[in-house]
Amino acid sequence: MRDLTDLGLAAIRDGVAGGDFTATEVAGAFNAAVAEANPALNAFIVTTPDHALAAAARVDAARAAGQPLGPLAGVPIGMKDLFATQGVQTTAASHILEGFIPPYESTVSQKLWDAGAGMLGKLNLDQFAMGSSNETSAFGNVISPWRAEGETAMRAPGGSSGGSSAAVAARIVAAATGTDTGGSIRQPAAFTGIAGIKPTYGRCSRWGIVAFASSLDQAGPMARDVTDCAIMLEAMAGFDPKDSTSLDLPVPAWSAGLTDDLRGLKVGIPREYRIDGLNADVAKSWDDGIAWLKDAGASVVDISLPHTRYALPTYYIIAPAEASSNLARYDGVRYGLRDLPDHAGLQDMYAATRAAGFGAEVKRRIMIGTYVLSAGFYDAYYTQAQKVRTLIARDFDAAFGEVDVILTPTAPSAAFVLGQKSDDPLEMYLNDVFSVPASLAGLPAMSVPAGLDRSGLPLGLHLIGRAFDEQGVLNAGLAIERRAGFAARPGRWW
Repeated sequence: MRDLTDLGLAAIRDGVAGGDFTATEVAGAFNAAVAEANPALNAFIVTTPDHALAAAARVDAARAAGQPLGPLAGVPIGMKDLFATQGVQTTAASHILEGFIPPYESTVSQKLWDAGAGMLGKLNLDQFAMGSSNETSAFGNVISPWRAEGETAMRAPGGSSGGSSAAVAARIVAAATGTDTGGSIRQPAAFTGIAGIKPTYGRCSRWGIVAFASSLDQAGPMARDVTDCAIMLEAMAGFDPKDSTSLDLPVPAWSAGLTDDLRGLKVGIPREYRIDGLNADVAKSWDDGIAWLKDAGASVVDISLPHTRYALPTYYIIAPAEASSNLARYDGVRYGLRDLPDHAGLQDMYAATRAAGFGAEVKRRIMIGTYVLSAGFYDAYYTQAQKVRTLIARDFDAAFGEVDVILTPTAPSAAFVLGQKSDDPLEMYLNDVFSVPASLAGLPAMSVPAGLDRSGLPLGLHLIGRAFDEQGVLNAGLAIERRAGFAARPGRWW
């Protein structure tokens, strides 16, 4: 039998439905792949082979009985360890939540199980989703399956959804969930040569997802190609009355509407994204993407997003401010870690628990957020940042009066070596320079693989669409995917 782990989401679903193989065979193959690769990649914090097999057994029984199958029937996926999973540890990759077993299921994960998917385990991430390289996890670094040609140096899989991106790229999951606050689906997708989409803010429920920055966090799929992302997003999205920010809109049939015929589409190229010193390989990839979209029938329009230059500082005021509020609940009183020194009072317990439970990057962002929300600095920083956020959103509104979709690079470089930027937070934050503006505006945005740089590492192209127009983003992504013909995969070194 062919290697079932080489198959993507759509191929597995259709193969199970058609009787080419059973869901149990698929789950067994992926469980074995996880067991073999995870010691080297550290993509999973917890593995759940029994969960995958039980879900597969239900699918096989339903098929044998002639019952209708769900849209993800028989598909084994990885779940980012930011989603609460009933009866399975959920940590947000932090010691402060180590051992926490949720008594409930997140809305997104429940939708995926209802669609027939099975869980292979909980995927590693940057602690509380704060990071761009998956080096802030309390459970160790995730290692990208990609290596530069002729090198053995370990590369970053991107962040915060680094476990998700590494697992999909290494073919040990068919697809994975991610969350995106400032680029945490798109940048790791670009680093590992896979596809990933952040939908419009509110498309996917945030209920049961450990919060980082509530006005920015959004769940989305990460998979091998655009079609798989569209199928998975249909299963994840939908209105949830438990989430006050959830969009009360029908979920479109994005996969059925996919086309790479872009005749009549206008693609905007923002001049502000041509930053000084832009990596030559990234610039060439961008030019290639423009040519591919023209070949698909689109016309290209030069546009301006003048407040782009302020997006990063705006994000790194708003996101830490929201994080400082959201993470105040982790204090050792109700759940998770409790550090109680001898003869300690309540305040001593708070301080000791948070000092022991939070990592350095989480502490840094909590302190920044607390500072900008303090009485003497609220108006000078947080209020001003919110005003600039509005200006950034208005820039996009004006641009979408002229164009239908915007094309940029996903990240300023290919994957870097682990440890290369960890001592310089500002340099690390620059990884989000192309992805943050769409997050601040709440717009759908996607990264698709575009090729390899001169070192043999993947590069991604980034598409931004109007609010609620995931279809336009997916279609432009499909046009690039088909013309790029990206078929590279990491060499198997584990």
